[in-house]
Amino acid sequence: MLWFITLLLGLALAFTLLRLRAHRRAVVTLHDSINARRAMLREEFADFIDPAWLRLSDASAKLIQKFNELDLQRHSQVSQLEATLGSLQEAVLIVDSNNYILLANKALTGIFPRAKNILNQRLELVLHSVDFLNYVEAVRQKGSQPQHEIEFVEGVMSTWVEVTGNTITPLNGGKLPWMLFVLHDITKQKRLEAVRKEFVANVSHELRTPLSVIKGYVETLVDGQGDIPAGDQLHFLKTIQRHTERLNSLLEDLLTLSRLESINPGLNRESIDLGRTLTQVAEDYRSRPTAAGHRIELELAPGLSRVWMDPLKISQVLENLIENALKYTPKGSVIRIVAKPQGGEVVAGICDNGPGIPKVDLPHIFERFYRVDKGRSRDKGGTGLGLSIVKHIIQLHGGRVWAESEQGRGTSFYFTLPNVPAKPEPAEATV
Repeated sequence: MLWFITLLLGLALAFTLLRLRAHRRAVVTLHDSINARRAMLREEFADFIDPAWLRLSDASAKLIQKFNELDLQRHSQVSQLEATLGSLQEAVLIVDSNNYILLANKALTGIFPRAKNILNQRLELVLHSVDFLNYVEAVRQKGSQPQHEIEFVEGVMSTWVEVTGNTITPLNGGKLPWMLFVLHDITKQKRLEAVRKEFVANVSHELRTPLSVIKGYVETLVDGQGDIPAGDQLHFLKTIQRHTERLNSLLEDLLTLSRLESINPGLNRESIDLGRTLTQVAEDYRSRPTAAGHRIELELAPGLSRVWMDPLKISQVLENLIENALKYTPKGSVIRIVAKPQGGEVVAGICDNGPGIPKVDLPHIFERFYRVDKGRSRDKGGTGLGLSIVKHIIQLHGGRVWAESEQGRGTSFYFTLPNVPAKPEPAEATV
């Protein structure tokens, strides 16, 4: 009898252990199914049929299916949002309540080239601006914020943006709102504004100098009528005349720049033999009194073709460059006018063997009113706009302009013009 009871207990224990093992396997299967987001199959419980487990399996399957549907819907919404925002010209940025980046369109990379593969990164690690982070915090705390200008500094470069922020409902069903920011790049406008302010300041300064001199001498002549010797009066009048001519030159150059920067700069292109134009300019300057004591040489490479250009404006370029060389080189200097074909363009230049330009000044010489030696330039009668005019004319022709110089060994100004073959002349009709 005792052995029979022992056998029954052993069988009951074995059956219980098997059931516990099946329960354990079912729990592991349920865990794996939830992690994999797949519904459990009834066949997985073929060795363990229990109504409670079957009900749990069905409930889990429904929850997993619902979760997958919601997740698919969320991904669809995010994809639609990305497709919509990707076509916008404005940069769009969406971050969650913890400042993790959820979405950024391509326009953001256009403003910040280093902002690539930034999804799921913290905002502070991508955009380094205390002002912008303070703006983000203000949006998080108070909701919609007015447009704000923010400067992002990267080394020596600055990027200015206009940013507008607002809160949006999270697509994942969370309780804390997301934040959406629209950024508009205004760096170019800021630079143009700085250039405009600098230009106005420079013009005011350049105009003030001759006007002050003219005003002073005129007042002296008016107040000292009859008391000023004739020789001094003549000296004053010549000084007034000289500064009046300088003032007139400055205004003429300003008007020229204004016309070149207008919508219609007035280019009248023709098919011109550049070699002949350079030859005529060289011969003209050899006979001018201002070129006395200088040697003007012409170096034209063979194969120069006709180009499409405005002869008056290109002549103005050559005259400005030659006048510069004559002003800033001593007597006995050599000025070379060179030209050669190079690829699909013609390279022309004015080279001298004068004192040269310091290396630090070379990148700025085409800027308006920039002078290497301000006092000496004014004494020579320069307005500080000649090289800016040269640059504008060449760029309007689709060419490039640059300078090469070494102190003590001279300066060379080069420019290019597209080497376009002239249109064939129409054949004469035969009778």
